[in-house]
Amino acid sequence: MRMNRLMLTAAVAGLALLAGCQKQEEQQAAAAFPPSPVAVVTTKTEELPITNELPGRIAATRVAEVRPRVTGIVVDRVFEQGSMVKEGDVLYKIDPAPFQVQVDSAAATLERAKAVRLQAQQAADRQTQLRKSGAAALQQYDDAIAQLAQADADVAVAEAGLATAALNLQYASVTAPISGRIGRALITEGALVSANGTENLATIQQLDPVYADFTQPATDLIRLRKALQDGQLMTGKNEAAVQLVLDDGSLYDHKGKLLFSEAAVDETTGQVTLRGEFPNPDRDLLPGMYVRVQIQQGVEKGAIAVPQQAVQRSNAGQSQVYVVNAENKVEFRNITLGRTVGNRWLVSNGLKAGEKVIVEGFQKIGPGAEVVPSEWDPNAKPSGDPAAEPAQGDKAEAADATAAEKPAAEQK
Repeated sequence: MRMNRLMLTAAVAGLALLAGCQKQEEQQAAAAFPPSPVAVVTTKTEELPITNELPGRIAATRVAEVRPRVTGIVVDRVFEQGSMVKEGDVLYKIDPAPFQVQVDSAAATLERAKAVRLQAQQAADRQTQLRKSGAAALQQYDDAIAQLAQADADVAVAEAGLATAALNLQYASVTAPISGRIGRALITEGALVSANGTENLATIQQLDPVYADFTQPATDLIRLRKALQDGQLMTGKNEAAVQLVLDDGSLYDHKGKLLFSEAAVDETTGQVTLRGEFPNPDRDLLPGMYVRVQIQQGVEKGAIAVPQQAVQRSNAGQSQVYVVNAENKVEFRNITLGRTVGNRWLVSNGLKAGEKVIVEGFQKIGPGAEVVPSEWDPNAKPSGDPAAEPAQGDKAEAADATAAEKPAAEQK
């Protein structure tokens, strides 16, 4: 009996000792692994613009081909290739001598017609006086009046001929139909040009403002319109804002406006053509230049977005984030991502407003781990300074020196 009591006492003592050891180990483990600090963002609902980036090309707002309006030999090219010209500036000169001869001939014909009309006018006046006194026959009076009317018609014809000849003489100086930048000369002096020909002397393009023609899938437009009708989106009263992204990735300085959307869809590509107008005071945009157009087509209400670096991927490709719960412990959360907004992901499912999503400090955490959250500052610099840390070689040398000095210290 006494032996049983001794064994029971020993067992109780052993259990107490074991519990004390376990408690001590837990305290040591807790002291060795304190809660890890993490940077979090608190989710909130926002009104995020729906912006699409679409490929496009620059086009001139007005394009005019310079063509001759009379037939003749080009004797001079006045403009400088690639320069800016104004409407009415003389570009080419066609030999004016034949047209000056036509003007002189038409002027002489007009003077003769006027002389014939004067003679007819005098005859008609005489016949009118004789008719009043009863000394002239009715037939003679009628003939005089008819001859005067014919003379007036001949004068009108001669005046029209003179005007035509003067106009042809004016057309001998080929002028710019619009203001803009003129391209290279397509003919040289001495070339014979024809008013009925198909030759193009030069091309003028108006470059301020310019158009940006771009395309968008018809399904995207339909989806946006349906979302607007359902009240999921909201738009302002003004036209959609349009921004250009140049080929080097930089933003164009001037914003544009959306002009129209074509009703027809290209049956081969399923794309709808859109057009934006942009100011181009410095002539930086040239026709044919490739650009990307950012067009805001609405605003999404109640959207939640998180930084891209907060999103993790599972082996199956599932998007996940670390969330800090009310007890400051980490939870894994599967989410559904939408489009990107700058450097953030739009979360369409899996998060709600007011939750804390971990952005930095993933190295020492896992599901269920206790953490110390602090608000993430995207502009903060990293805590470690790489320049202040020794290089790998220096670290190895320092370790070797420490190992060499350690036996000597032990001997002392």
